[in-house]
Amino acid sequence: MDEEYDVIVLGTGLKECILSGLLSVDGLKVLHMDRNDYYGGESTSLNLMQLWKRFRGDDKPPEQLGASREFNVDMIPKFMMANGGLVRILIHTDVTKYLNFKAVDGSFVYNKGKIYKVPATDVEALKSPLMGLFEKRRARKFFIYVQDYEDNDPKSHEGLDLNKVTARELISKYGLEDDTIDFIGHALALHIDDSYLDQPALDFVKRMKLYAESLARFQGGSPYIYPLYGLGELPQAFARLSAVYGGTYMLNKPECKVEFDGDGKAIGVTSEGETARCKKVVCDPSYLPDKVQKVGKVARAICIMSHPIPDTNDSHSAQVILPQKQLGRKSDMYLFCCSYAHNVAPKGKFIAFVSTEAETDNPEVELKPGIDLLGPVDEIFYDTYDRYVPTNNHGADNCFISASYDPTTHFETTVTDVIEMYSKITGKALDLSVDLSAASAAEE
Repeated sequence: MDEEYDVIVLGTGLKECILSGLLSVDGLKVLHMDRNDYYGGESTSLNLMQLWKRFRGDDKPPEQLGASREFNVDMIPKFMMANGGLVRILIHTDVTKYLNFKAVDGSFVYNKGKIYKVPATDVEALKSPLMGLFEKRRARKFFIYVQDYEDNDPKSHEGLDLNKVTARELISKYGLEDDTIDFIGHALALHIDDSYLDQPALDFVKRMKLYAESLARFQGGSPYIYPLYGLGELPQAFARLSAVYGGTYMLNKPECKVEFDGDGKAIGVTSEGETARCKKVVCDPSYLPDKVQKVGKVARAICIMSHPIPDTNDSHSAQVILPQKQLGRKSDMYLFCCSYAHNVAPKGKFIAFVSTEAETDNPEVELKPGIDLLGPVDEIFYDTYDRYVPTNNHGADNCFISASYDPTTHFETTVTDVIEMYSKITGKALDLSVDLSAASAAEE
């Protein structure tokens, strides 16, 4: 193991796999190690036996649920926006050739106790039962402004500089009601809290445009896509990619201890008495616990059901966002549903997740508003996990640590973290101006 690598990546979670793929494509020499004997780290996918072992110990799953291997239950379930950052990375790295995607049926929002389709265009605004007649007209005008807005066409700006005008000021110009702002900000622009309202409006408008453009892609009910057989396919696809570019993968490497020189800079990783040398270390928080801090906790329920989520137009795959204000909470709650239609469960079975940033130590009570929307469930598992962010100075120690996965059921925050890490590691911006039509294979 006397070789020196440009980068050693520890942990095969999704973020780490995307980074090792990107860095390999860039021509860096990458060694990727994991202490586990499986891919995916925290974001792994489990079959039924593994799911039971993890949450129920020695109990065995009931036979009527179907064959264990037909289940692929993502531990961090997220859909990807059809025109979003992750899809751009997949095309940029050509990983699309290892994966098959299928559109997600529905995107919904919870409002005053009910589930509604998220309207994303001026046409949908007029049809949406979420709003009264006059509010629909105001929303339609706002959607038209957003649809027509182009950075480099001042005529479309209507005299507003979105780098200066806040989202709140832009919205107030159209006189929208609080409930409307709620679904636009949280279920369409996918902001995870309301702090965006006092930021420049440009990011907010771009997020709305991304949603609408992604929605237009498949003429389906949602802007999202999801891989057949679940997200467990992604780390393995990036591992293949990395190998094509000369990257080396080693699973089941115990300890994986990062070695530092006298100045506190990472210089290598030791496992089983052998040290591989490197210039930089990339890892998830579990590999360098003294360089991260706990910032929160995710509470979630994993449910196996025999039916789609009620009031989602029988969607076999769907996301429902419950904005914080609707529940009197500090953070949004998310429902994620997938099924045999994406090959993650046997025929007739559905997997649903309810997740949120934990505000108490009682997930059963805290997640109830989301669980109540699911209808009868065959099996339910409750779980919490801590969320960590790095506290180190990467310039001083050459360590690049990802943040833990948040409770969102889409990839927007994950991709932001990956792109920022890429820039810190390489000192350059990631160019994601790719031809999105290259991903049209997803439309089957």
